[in-house]
Amino acid sequence: MNLRSAAVLAAALLLTVTGCSGGDHGGTAAAPTDPAKVSGDITVLTHKTDLASDGTLDRYAAEFNKIYPNVHVKFEAIVAYETDVKVRMNSDDYGDVLMIPGAVPVPDYPKFFAPLGTTAELSQKYRFVDKTTYNGQVYGIATNGNANGLVYNKAVWQQAGITKWPTTLDEFRADLQAIKSKTSATPLYTIYHEGWPMTAWQFNLGSGSCDTKANDNLATDAAPWAAGKELNQIDSLLYDVVHDKLVEADPTTTAWDGGAKSGIATGKIGTLMLASWAISQMKSAAKKAGKDPADIGFMPWPAQVGGHYCAIIQPDYAQGVSIHSKHKEAARAWVDWFVDKSTFAQDEALLPTLKAGALPPELKAYQDAGVQFIELTQEKNAQVSKIDNESEIGLNKPDYRQHIVDLARGAASGSRDAYFAELNKKWSAAIKSAGA
Repeated sequence: MNLRSAAVLAAALLLTVTGCSGGDHGGTAAAPTDPAKVSGDITVLTHKTDLASDGTLDRYAAEFNKIYPNVHVKFEAIVAYETDVKVRMNSDDYGDVLMIPGAVPVPDYPKFFAPLGTTAELSQKYRFVDKTTYNGQVYGIATNGNANGLVYNKAVWQQAGITKWPTTLDEFRADLQAIKSKTSATPLYTIYHEGWPMTAWQFNLGSGSCDTKANDNLATDAAPWAAGKELNQIDSLLYDVVHDKLVEADPTTTAWDGGAKSGIATGKIGTLMLASWAISQMKSAAKKAGKDPADIGFMPWPAQVGGHYCAIIQPDYAQGVSIHSKHKEAARAWVDWFVDKSTFAQDEALLPTLKAGALPPELKAYQDAGVQFIELTQEKNAQVSKIDNESEIGLNKPDYRQHIVDLARGAASGSRDAYFAELNKKWSAAIKSAGA
Protein backbone atom coordinates (compact mmCIF):
# COMPACT_ATOMS: atom_id res chain seq x y z
CA MET A 1 0.00 0.00 0.00
CA ASN A 2 0.99 3.61 0.00
CA LEU A 3 1.38 5.99 2.93
CA ARG A 4 1.33 3.00 5.27
CA SER A 5 1.28 4.32 8.85
CA ALA A 6 2.22 7.65 7.35
CA ALA A 7 2.07 11.11 8.67
CA VAL A 8 1.34 12.11 5.48
CA LEU A 9 0.52 9.13 4.18
CA ALA A 10 2.18 6.39 3.45
CA ALA A 11 4.55 4.32 1.52
CA ALA A 12 8.12 4.64 2.56
CA LEU A 13 11.56 3.39 1.72
CA LEU A 14 14.49 3.57 4.08
CA LEU A 15 17.92 2.36 3.07
CA THR A 16 20.75 1.18 5.26
CA VAL A 17 23.96 0.85 3.32
CA THR A 18 27.06 -1.08 4.31
CA GLY A 19 30.36 -1.68 2.61
CA CYS A 20 29.90 0.92 -0.14
CA SER A 21 32.97 2.65 -1.45
CA GLY A 22 31.16 5.80 -2.51
CA GLY A 23 30.18 8.66 -0.22
CA ASP A 24 31.47 9.84 3.12
CA HIS A 25 30.34 10.33 6.68
CA GLY A 26 28.96 13.84 6.95
CA GLY A 27 28.56 16.45 4.21
CA THR A 28 26.29 16.44 1.20
CA ALA A 29 24.83 13.53 -0.72
CA ALA A 30 26.08 14.35 -4.19
CA ALA A 31 24.66 12.62 -7.23
CA PRO A 32 27.00 9.91 -8.60
CA THR A 33 28.76 10.70 -11.86
CA ASP A 34 30.03 7.19 -12.66
CA PRO A 35 27.67 4.31 -11.79
CA ALA A 36 30.45 1.76 -12.24
CA LYS A 37 32.34 3.24 -9.29
CA VAL A 38 29.43 2.98 -6.87
CA SER A 39 29.31 -0.26 -4.89
CA GLY A 40 27.96 -1.70 -1.66
CA ASP A 41 25.11 -3.50 0.05
CA ILE A 42 21.93 -1.49 0.46
CA THR A 43 19.16 -2.51 2.85
CA VAL A 44 15.90 -0.77 2.11
CA LEU A 45 13.45 -0.38 4.99
CA THR A 46 10.02 0.13 3.50
CA HIS A 47 6.49 0.70 4.70
CA LYS A 48 5.31 -0.45 1.29
CA THR A 49 4.65 -3.87 2.74
CA ASP A 50 2.57 -5.07 -0.20
CA LEU A 51 5.24 -4.21 -2.77
CA ALA A 52 7.88 -5.84 -0.59
CA SER A 53 5.93 -9.06 -0.17
CA ASP A 54 4.83 -9.46 -3.79
CA GLY A 55 8.31 -9.00 -5.24
CA THR A 56 7.68 -5.61 -6.86
CA LEU A 57 10.48 -3.88 -4.98
CA ASP A 58 12.89 -6.67 -5.85
CA ARG A 59 12.04 -6.14 -9.51
CA TYR A 60 12.83 -2.44 -9.14
CA ALA A 61 16.13 -3.35 -7.52
CA ALA A 62 16.95 -5.62 -10.47
CA GLU A 63 16.35 -2.72 -12.85
CA PHE A 64 18.47 -0.47 -10.64
CA ASN A 65 21.29 -3.01 -10.87
CA LYS A 66 21.36 -2.68 -14.64
CA ILE A 67 22.77 0.82 -14.09
CA TYR A 68 24.46 0.22 -10.72
CA PRO A 69 25.66 -3.40 -11.00
CA ASN A 70 27.88 -3.19 -7.93
CA VAL A 71 25.17 -2.12 -5.49
CA HIS A 72 23.16 -4.90 -3.83
CA VAL A 73 19.69 -3.94 -2.61
CA LYS A 74 17.78 -5.78 0.13
CA PHE A 75 14.37 -4.73 1.47
CA GLU A 76 12.96 -4.88 4.99
CA ALA A 77 9.26 -4.05 5.35
CA ILE A 78 8.03 -1.91 8.27
CA VAL A 79 4.31 -1.79 9.05
CA ALA A 80 4.23 0.98 11.67
CA TYR A 81 6.64 3.13 9.70
CA GLU A 82 6.10 6.50 11.35
CA THR A 83 6.24 5.12 14.87
CA ASP A 84 9.14 2.74 14.40
CA VAL A 85 11.34 5.08 12.35
CA LYS A 86 10.75 7.97 14.72
CA VAL A 87 12.09 5.81 17.55
CA ARG A 88 15.08 4.72 15.48
CA MET A 89 15.95 8.32 14.75
CA ASN A 90 16.86 8.77 18.41
CA SER A 91 20.03 6.91 17.50
CA ASP A 92 22.45 7.14 14.57
CA ASP A 93 21.08 3.90 13.16
CA TYR A 94 18.13 4.82 10.95
CA GLY A 95 19.49 3.72 7.63
CA ASP A 96 21.11 5.52 4.77
CA VAL A 97 17.97 6.49 2.85
CA LEU A 98 14.57 6.88 4.45
CA MET A 99 11.21 8.35 3.70
CA ILE A 100 11.26 11.45 5.86
CA PRO A 101 8.69 10.93 8.65
CA GLY A 102 5.98 13.55 8.76
CA ALA A 103 6.62 14.06 12.46
CA VAL A 104 10.09 15.52 11.82
CA PRO A 105 9.93 19.35 11.86
CA VAL A 106 11.42 20.95 8.75
CA PRO A 107 13.94 23.02 10.76
CA ASP A 108 15.31 19.73 12.11
CA TYR A 109 16.06 18.29 8.68
CA PRO A 110 19.75 19.30 8.74
CA LYS A 111 20.16 17.34 11.99
CA PHE A 112 19.09 14.11 10.35
CA PHE A 113 19.48 14.37 6.57
CA ALA A 114 22.21 15.30 4.14
CA PRO A 115 21.47 18.09 1.66
CA LEU A 116 20.83 16.90 -1.89
CA GLY A 117 21.26 20.20 -3.69
CA THR A 118 19.82 23.69 -3.84
CA THR A 119 16.15 24.47 -4.32
CA ALA A 120 16.97 26.55 -7.40
CA GLU A 121 18.75 23.61 -8.99
CA LEU A 122 16.43 20.74 -8.16
CA SER A 123 13.18 22.65 -8.71
CA GLN A 124 14.01 22.80 -12.42
CA LYS A 125 13.61 19.02 -12.60
CA TYR A 126 11.30 18.00 -9.78
CA ARG A 127 7.97 18.96 -8.30
CA PHE A 128 7.55 19.59 -4.58
CA VAL A 129 11.17 20.32 -3.59
CA ASP A 130 10.12 23.44 -1.70
CA LYS A 131 8.31 21.11 0.72
CA THR A 132 11.63 19.61 1.83
CA THR A 133 13.67 22.80 1.65
CA TYR A 134 15.34 24.50 4.58
CA ASN A 135 17.60 27.54 4.15
CA GLY A 136 17.81 27.00 0.41
CA GLN A 137 18.88 23.35 0.62
CA VAL A 138 16.72 20.37 -0.37
CA TYR A 139 16.75 17.42 2.04
CA GLY A 140 14.37 15.04 0.31
CA ILE A 141 12.93 14.18 -3.10
CA ALA A 142 9.35 12.94 -3.19
CA THR A 143 8.80 9.47 -4.59
CA ASN A 144 5.64 10.75 -6.28
CA GLY A 145 2.81 13.22 -5.92
CA ASN A 146 -0.86 12.89 -5.13
CA ALA A 147 -4.07 14.82 -5.66
CA ASN A 148 -6.34 15.06 -2.65
CA GLY A 149 -9.89 13.80 -2.68
CA LEU A 150 -11.98 10.77 -1.79
CA VAL A 151 -11.96 7.26 -3.19
CA TYR A 152 -15.52 5.97 -3.61
CA ASN A 153 -17.46 3.00 -4.88
CA LYS A 154 -19.54 4.27 -7.80
CA ALA A 155 -22.00 1.38 -7.60
CA VAL A 156 -22.77 2.15 -3.94
CA TRP A 157 -23.31 5.84 -4.62
CA GLN A 158 -25.50 5.06 -7.62
CA GLN A 159 -27.54 2.59 -5.56
CA ALA A 160 -28.18 5.46 -3.15
CA GLY A 161 -29.48 7.55 -6.04
CA ILE A 162 -26.46 9.86 -6.22
CA THR A 163 -25.40 10.68 -9.77
CA LYS A 164 -23.05 13.64 -9.38
CA TRP A 165 -20.29 14.79 -7.08
CA PRO A 166 -21.39 16.87 -4.09
CA THR A 167 -20.51 20.55 -4.35
CA THR A 168 -20.86 21.50 -0.67
CA LEU A 169 -20.05 19.89 2.66
CA ASP A 170 -23.75 19.79 3.54
CA GLU A 171 -24.51 18.03 0.27
CA PHE A 172 -21.75 15.53 1.00
CA ARG A 173 -23.23 14.74 4.40
CA ALA A 174 -26.66 14.34 2.80
CA ASP A 175 -25.17 11.92 0.28
CA LEU A 176 -23.61 9.84 3.05
CA GLN A 177 -26.98 9.80 4.81
CA ALA A 178 -28.58 8.55 1.60
CA ILE A 179 -26.04 5.74 1.41
CA LYS A 180 -26.86 4.79 4.98
CA SER A 181 -30.60 4.86 4.32
CA LYS A 182 -30.71 3.18 0.93
CA THR A 183 -27.83 0.68 0.98
CA SER A 184 -26.19 -1.74 3.37
CA ALA A 185 -22.78 -0.09 2.93
CA THR A 186 -20.89 1.91 5.54
CA PRO A 187 -21.06 5.44 4.08
CA LEU A 188 -17.54 6.49 5.11
CA TYR A 189 -14.86 4.33 6.69
CA THR A 190 -12.36 6.27 8.83
CA ILE A 191 -9.71 3.56 9.22
CA TYR A 192 -9.21 5.15 12.65
CA HIS A 193 -7.41 2.20 14.22
CA GLU A 194 -4.57 2.24 11.69
CA GLY A 195 -3.81 5.84 12.63
CA TRP A 196 -2.11 7.09 9.49
CA PRO A 197 -5.30 7.40 7.38
CA MET A 198 -6.53 10.10 9.75
CA THR A 199 -3.76 12.38 8.48
CA ALA A 200 -5.37 12.39 5.02
CA TRP A 201 -7.91 14.93 6.30
CA GLN A 202 -5.12 17.51 6.61
CA PHE A 203 -4.34 17.18 2.90
CA ASN A 204 -7.62 18.92 2.08
CA LEU A 205 -6.35 22.25 3.39
CA GLY A 206 -6.56 24.70 0.49
CA SER A 207 -9.13 22.76 -1.52
CA GLY A 208 -12.13 24.47 0.03
CA SER A 209 -10.69 27.92 -0.57
CA CYS A 210 -8.61 27.31 -3.72
CA ASP A 211 -5.98 29.30 -1.84
CA THR A 212 -2.41 28.38 -2.67
CA LYS A 213 -1.27 30.11 0.53
CA ALA A 214 -3.54 28.08 2.81
CA ASN A 215 -0.61 26.39 4.54
CA ASP A 216 1.60 29.47 4.74
CA ASN A 217 -1.28 31.44 6.25
CA LEU A 218 -1.14 29.21 9.32
CA ALA A 219 2.14 30.88 10.28
CA THR A 220 0.29 34.05 11.31
CA ASP A 221 -3.26 32.85 11.96
CA ALA A 222 -3.77 32.77 15.73
CA ALA A 223 -7.11 30.98 15.42
CA PRO A 224 -7.12 28.49 12.51
CA TRP A 225 -10.04 26.56 14.02
CA ALA A 226 -12.31 29.61 14.27
CA ALA A 227 -15.74 29.31 12.64
CA GLY A 228 -15.64 29.60 8.86
CA LYS A 229 -11.95 28.80 8.49
CA GLU A 230 -10.76 25.73 6.61
CA LEU A 231 -9.40 23.69 9.50
CA ASN A 232 -12.68 24.29 11.29
CA GLN A 233 -14.60 23.12 8.23
CA ILE A 234 -12.44 20.04 7.68
CA ASP A 235 -12.52 18.93 11.30
CA SER A 236 -16.19 19.81 11.71
CA LEU A 237 -17.03 17.54 8.79
CA LEU A 238 -15.07 14.72 10.42
CA TYR A 239 -16.87 15.31 13.71
CA ASP A 240 -20.28 15.49 12.05
CA VAL A 241 -20.03 12.30 10.00
CA VAL A 242 -18.93 10.38 13.10
CA HIS A 243 -21.54 12.01 15.33
CA ASP A 244 -24.26 11.23 12.76
CA LYS A 245 -23.14 7.57 12.70
CA LEU A 246 -22.20 7.67 9.05
CA VAL A 247 -18.98 5.75 9.70
CA GLU A 248 -18.06 2.28 10.93
CA ALA A 249 -19.74 1.21 14.17
CA ASP A 250 -16.49 0.81 16.10
CA PRO A 251 -13.58 2.84 14.69
CA THR A 252 -11.16 1.24 17.17
CA THR A 253 -11.42 -2.08 15.34
CA THR A 254 -10.99 -0.83 11.79
CA ALA A 255 -8.39 -2.36 9.52
CA TRP A 256 -6.63 -1.61 6.26
CA ASP A 257 -6.29 -4.77 4.17
CA GLY A 258 -9.17 -6.69 5.70
CA GLY A 259 -11.35 -3.64 6.16
CA ALA A 260 -10.88 -0.59 3.96
CA LYS A 261 -9.50 -2.25 0.82
CA SER A 262 -11.76 -5.28 0.77
CA GLY A 263 -14.76 -3.26 1.93
CA ILE A 264 -14.70 -0.61 -0.76
CA ALA A 265 -13.77 -3.20 -3.38
CA THR A 266 -16.85 -5.29 -2.63
CA GLY A 267 -19.30 -2.46 -2.01
CA LYS A 268 -19.43 -2.82 1.76
CA ILE A 269 -17.94 0.68 2.08
CA GLY A 270 -18.99 3.73 0.12
CA THR A 271 -16.19 6.21 0.68
CA LEU A 272 -12.62 6.55 1.95
CA MET A 273 -10.82 9.81 2.70
CA LEU A 274 -7.62 8.96 0.82
CA ALA A 275 -5.57 10.71 -1.83
CA SER A 276 -5.14 9.59 -5.44
CA TRP A 277 -2.40 7.11 -4.56
CA ALA A 278 -5.11 4.76 -3.30
CA ILE A 279 -7.03 4.50 -6.58
CA SER A 280 -4.91 1.79 -8.17
CA GLN A 281 -4.81 -0.22 -4.95
CA MET A 282 -8.57 -0.21 -4.59
CA LYS A 283 -9.04 -1.15 -8.24
CA SER A 284 -6.63 -4.03 -7.74
CA ALA A 285 -8.56 -5.12 -4.64
CA ALA A 286 -11.81 -5.03 -6.63
CA LYS A 287 -10.31 -7.18 -9.36
CA LYS A 288 -9.04 -9.72 -6.84
CA ALA A 289 -12.50 -9.82 -5.25
CA GLY A 290 -14.12 -10.56 -8.61
CA LYS A 291 -15.67 -7.11 -8.83
CA ASP A 292 -15.44 -4.49 -11.55
CA PRO A 293 -12.41 -2.18 -11.01
CA ALA A 294 -14.35 0.50 -12.90
CA ASP A 295 -16.60 0.81 -9.85
CA ILE A 296 -13.75 2.54 -8.03
CA GLY A 297 -13.91 6.29 -8.54
CA PHE A 298 -12.22 9.40 -7.21
CA MET A 299 -13.99 12.64 -6.32
CA PRO A 300 -12.68 16.04 -5.20
CA TRP A 301 -13.16 17.59 -1.78
CA PRO A 302 -16.86 18.55 -1.72
CA ALA A 303 -16.58 22.31 -1.99
CA GLN A 304 -16.44 24.69 -4.92
CA VAL A 305 -15.11 28.21 -5.41
CA GLY A 306 -16.50 30.17 -8.33
CA GLY A 307 -18.24 27.09 -9.68
CA HIS A 308 -15.21 24.82 -9.79
CA TYR A 309 -13.40 22.38 -7.54
CA CYS A 310 -9.77 22.66 -6.56
CA ALA A 311 -7.51 19.73 -5.85
CA ILE A 312 -4.27 20.11 -3.98
CA ILE A 313 -1.35 18.26 -5.50
CA GLN A 314 1.38 17.53 -3.07
CA PRO A 315 4.20 15.11 -2.48
CA ASP A 316 4.01 11.69 -0.97
CA TYR A 317 6.88 10.66 1.28
CA ALA A 318 10.21 12.19 0.30
CA GLN A 319 13.36 10.10 0.34
CA GLY A 320 16.15 11.61 2.39
CA VAL A 321 19.72 10.50 2.94
CA SER A 322 20.80 10.03 6.55
CA ILE A 323 23.38 12.49 7.79
CA HIS A 324 25.08 9.54 9.47
CA SER A 325 25.44 7.51 6.31
CA LYS A 326 28.97 6.46 5.47
CA HIS A 327 27.95 5.77 1.88
CA LYS A 328 26.00 8.74 0.67
CA GLU A 329 26.88 8.28 -2.99
CA ALA A 330 25.18 4.87 -3.16
CA ALA A 331 22.24 6.19 -1.17
CA ARG A 332 21.87 9.14 -3.53
CA ALA A 333 22.09 6.80 -6.51
CA TRP A 334 18.98 4.98 -5.29
CA VAL A 335 17.10 8.23 -4.57
CA ASP A 336 17.76 9.59 -8.05
CA TRP A 337 17.12 6.34 -9.89
CA PHE A 338 13.86 5.64 -8.09
CA VAL A 339 12.37 8.99 -9.12
CA ASP A 340 14.07 9.45 -12.50
CA LYS A 341 14.23 5.96 -13.96
CA SER A 342 11.92 3.53 -12.15
CA THR A 343 8.40 2.88 -13.42
CA PHE A 344 6.97 3.22 -9.90
CA ALA A 345 4.77 6.27 -10.61
CA GLN A 346 3.40 4.77 -13.82
CA ASP A 347 2.85 1.34 -12.26
CA GLU A 348 0.93 2.79 -9.34
CA ALA A 349 -0.94 5.44 -11.37
CA LEU A 350 0.62 8.27 -9.38
CA LEU A 351 1.48 11.86 -10.15
CA PRO A 352 5.18 11.79 -11.05
CA THR A 353 7.65 13.93 -9.15
CA LEU A 354 9.64 14.31 -12.34
CA LYS A 355 8.19 17.35 -14.10
CA ALA A 356 8.60 15.68 -17.47
CA GLY A 357 6.33 12.83 -16.37
CA ALA A 358 2.74 12.47 -17.58
CA LEU A 359 -0.44 12.77 -15.51
CA PRO A 360 -1.92 9.31 -14.79
CA PRO A 361 -5.15 8.25 -16.54
CA GLU A 362 -6.83 7.75 -13.16
CA LEU A 363 -7.00 11.53 -12.76
CA LYS A 364 -8.68 12.00 -16.12
CA ALA A 365 -12.08 12.36 -14.44
CA TYR A 366 -10.70 15.39 -12.61
CA GLN A 367 -9.50 16.87 -15.86
CA ASP A 368 -12.80 16.21 -17.59
CA ALA A 369 -14.70 17.90 -14.76
CA GLY A 370 -12.49 20.98 -14.87
CA VAL A 371 -10.98 20.41 -11.44
CA GLN A 372 -8.15 22.88 -10.95
CA PHE A 373 -4.88 21.41 -9.70
CA ILE A 374 -3.08 23.75 -7.33
CA GLU A 375 0.10 23.39 -5.31
CA LEU A 376 0.38 25.07 -1.94
CA THR A 377 3.18 27.56 -1.49
CA GLN A 378 5.80 26.57 1.05
CA GLU A 379 7.48 29.89 1.80
CA LYS A 380 6.58 29.59 5.47
CA ASN A 381 6.49 25.80 5.68
CA ALA A 382 9.43 25.62 8.06
CA GLN A 383 7.79 28.20 10.32
CA VAL A 384 4.45 26.39 10.24
CA SER A 385 6.21 23.13 11.02
CA LYS A 386 7.96 24.75 13.98
CA ILE A 387 4.71 26.22 15.30
CA ASP A 388 2.98 22.88 14.90
CA ASN A 389 5.77 21.13 16.77
CA GLU A 390 5.75 23.63 19.63
CA SER A 391 1.97 23.56 19.87
CA GLU A 392 2.11 19.76 20.22
CA ILE A 393 -1.01 19.53 18.05
CA GLY A 394 0.45 17.51 15.19
CA LEU A 395 -1.31 18.55 12.00
CA ASN A 396 0.34 15.65 10.19
CA LYS A 397 -0.09 13.16 12.99
CA PRO A 398 -3.21 11.05 13.60
CA ASP A 399 -3.67 11.78 17.29
CA TYR A 400 -5.61 15.02 17.29
CA ARG A 401 -8.08 13.90 14.65
CA GLN A 402 -8.51 10.57 16.42
CA HIS A 403 -9.48 12.67 19.42
CA ILE A 404 -12.10 14.45 17.30
CA VAL A 405 -13.52 11.05 16.40
CA ASP A 406 -13.52 10.07 20.07
CA LEU A 407 -15.35 13.27 21.00
CA ALA A 408 -17.94 12.72 18.28
CA ARG A 409 -18.65 9.12 19.26
CA GLY A 410 -18.76 9.89 22.99
CA ALA A 411 -15.56 8.04 23.85
CA ALA A 412 -13.92 11.22 25.18
CA SER A 413 -15.31 13.97 27.35
CA GLY A 414 -15.76 17.50 26.08
CA SER A 415 -17.31 19.24 23.10
CA ARG A 416 -16.17 20.04 19.60
CA ASP A 417 -16.26 23.80 20.20
CA ALA A 418 -14.28 23.49 23.41
CA TYR A 419 -11.66 21.38 21.68
CA PHE A 420 -11.38 23.81 18.79
CA ALA A 421 -10.91 26.63 21.31
CA GLU A 422 -8.16 24.59 22.96
CA LEU A 423 -6.46 24.03 19.61
CA ASN A 424 -6.62 27.75 18.84
CA LYS A 425 -5.12 28.56 22.23
CA LYS A 426 -2.22 26.16 21.69
CA TRP A 427 -1.60 27.42 18.17
CA SER A 428 -1.67 31.07 19.21
CA ALA A 429 0.79 30.44 22.04
CA ALA A 430 3.10 28.52 19.69
CA ILE A 431 3.10 31.37 17.17
CA LYS A 432 4.37 33.68 19.90
CA SER A 433 6.97 31.25 21.25
CA ALA A 434 8.19 30.41 17.74
CA GLY A 435 8.84 34.08 17.09
CA ALA A 436 6.30 34.51 14.31
